[in-house]
Amino acid sequence: MFTIQHTTNFRIEKPSIVTIGTFDGVHLGHQKILNRLKALKEKTGFQTVVLTFDPHPRKVLFPSQNDLKLITLTHEKTELLKLHGIDVCVVYPFDKEFSNIDATFYIEQILVKSLNVKHLVIGYDHKFGKNREGDITILKKFSTQFNFEVEEVSALDIDNIAISSSKIRKSLDDGNVEIANNYLGYPFLLTAKVVKGKQLGNTIGFPTANLKLMEAEKIIPKIGVYFVQVQVEAENYFGMMNIGYNPTTDDSNSIKQEVNIFDFEGNLYEKFISIKFIKRLRDELKFDGLQSLINQLKIDKQNCLNLISEINH
Repeated sequence: MFTIQHTTNFRIEKPSIVTIGTFDGVHLGHQKILNRLKALKEKTGFQTVVLTFDPHPRKVLFPSQNDLKLITLTHEKTELLKLHGIDVCVVYPFDKEFSNIDATFYIEQILVKSLNVKHLVIGYDHKFGKNREGDITILKKFSTQFNFEVEEVSALDIDNIAISSSKIRKSLDDGNVEIANNYLGYPFLLTAKVVKGKQLGNTIGFPTANLKLMEAEKIIPKIGVYFVQVQVEAENYFGMMNIGYNPTTDDSNSIKQEVNIFDFEGNLYEKFISIKFIKRLRDELKFDGLQSLINQLKIDKQNCLNLISEINH
């Protein structure tokens, strides 16, 4: 996949099948649109193009609401689009000036001139341009003038609930990673750098990799203990992860992320690892001593091993 980003000065020469959106999470609803693009490519021979934005439009349009956390950071989103077989990803810089361009300019200068659109696929109720004045009606009007086709993909439902990035964020905030994963079509992912911690885990038989998340914009699931899969370089391991304050052993009142990786030996300091969330095991608890904590960790690990056995069978 070819990626164009941090510029408004570009022109795609080949005829293109285009879709537009923030695509946070690249969830099953997004994937339905991507599959439609690929089907059209088979039919027409045109290349597939995704136009997305950075920063997220809500951060620009509603700066006072600065609590928006992202399911996928830009580099994660482009990687997912690549995995789904998209030919070109355009990460367009979103700012106040761009948000105020009118729908006509948007169609003429960006869709037609820059993206060389021949077929446009949009999600249900797609709006664009100043005051969100652009819609399917305006697109169909201009498609005749500029010789491109336009189609709208209907909402995709799971259990009769429409999928959206906001619902996935809510699921993660609630710790419902299984629901989030069902909506995403893949396990929710965190990437982090391993840093030195107190190394208490080594002394109680549960060594942990202490994590430093590199982007403050990334959403983190609800505080608690999770069954996870960890990728270390090219190898995958199972493990259990704690997100929380470590109230039994720490009084610093800061949230930490640490993961106990099963059957792993080696030095991870300063390395990046990826964590896929599979299931939430329990809330974080405060124990009356180290032995009570150790006893619970043994139960947690056994629960994880039972889940691994289910996966393997």
